[in-house]
Amino acid sequence: MYLTAEKKKEIFAEYGKTAENTGSSEGQIALFSYRINHLTSHLKTNPKDFGTQRALVKLVGKRRRLLDYLRDRDIERYRAIIKSLKLRR
Repeated sequence: MYLTAEKKKEIFAEYGKTAENTGSSEGQIALFSYRINHLTSHLKTNPKDFGTQRALVKLVGKRRRLLDYLRDRDIERYRAIIKSLKLRR
């Protein structure tokens, strides 16, 4: 399994406020980015896996909506997460 409970706690500890705060927007965006990167590498080796392709598109949309929410609520937090995850835009 590529995403263990320990890896999730590590992501939320680094980007969220605490390891237990799984509801923070920054933590969720970081988790989605990790999953998107994994699915992208999977699709490079398995280009005909359309189920994974659909899941990837849905994840990108979820991350985009969270980023839009964060941009509207607190532009400084938005800029910080974009810079730390090295996302374009």
